[in-house]
Amino acid sequence: MTSLVRRRVTLIVVAVAVVVAGLTVHELTDGWAGAFAGDALYAVLMVVLVALVAPRVPSLAAGGIALAVCVGVELLQLTGVPAQLSAAIPGVELVLGSTFQATDLVAYAIGATIATVLDLVVRRRAGGSSRGGRTTPSVDAPGPHPRAGTPSR
Repeated sequence: MTSLVRRRVTLIVVAVAVVVAGLTVHELTDGWAGAFAGDALYAVLMVVLVALVAPRVPSLAAGGIALAVCVGVELLQLTGVPAQLSAAIPGVELVLGSTFQATDLVAYAIGATIATVLDLVVRRRAGGSSRGGRTTPSVDAPGPHPRAGTPSR
């Protein structure tokens, strides 16, 4: 399995886990803390989805794009369109929300930052040591030695 395929498979598993966590928070918690956690998880999911669609994009870019999408969705709520769609189509509120709240922007920033930092750490470890070098034992080994004796023709 190539590293790109392995990354995508991992991101799919993480996306499913984040969705399950988000739905659990949505169902089991009330109040400000639950809403804040749900919004942070929404941003985490956006980072994961950006990385899934474009697995070679740098972690910081994925985090920035995801945060921009979250902010865009939140600002869209100022138009009232998400509220109308939520009233007409079940489940849309989970994706687009319904009412603008400035605290959601803070939750998105925290969630996107956490996901971006985790992605940076995971990618650094997958690529080598914490100092950026490869960790395989043979990295500094010399190339193959020619056989002793007369070369065959």
